[in-house]
Amino acid sequence: PFQVVGGKVKKPGKRGRKPAKIDLKAKLERSRQSARECRARKKLRYQYLEELVSSRERAICALREELEMYKQWCMAMDQGKIPSEIKALLTGEEQGKAQQNSIKLAKAGKTEANSGNP
Repeated sequence: PFQVVGGKVKKPGKRGRKPAKIDLKAKLERSRQSARECRARKKLRYQYLEELVSSRERAICALREELEMYKQWCMAMDQGKIPSEIKALLTGEEQGKAQQNSIKLAKAGKTEANSGNP
């Protein structure tokens, strides 16, 4: 009844894992459900990637438009013309600096006034 193989005693009968007692229909249904979930995850992943691609494409288009605008500005400046947008930027910066200086002066005046009081 017992066999000795390689120094080990083996019992007669079935070898390996016992077959699961799960009926075939339940197993098939689990497999189908798993496949449905997998397809749903795949669909979501593709949607996410498509949104990512379209947002990057929009960003590229915006950057190309900006680059074209800068090229036109440079060509205008090469011809000795200053584009109105650059003039607006420069005057805006000057106005901003003047406002910052006046704010600094106002703050300095307040601190001097406060420090003068005993």
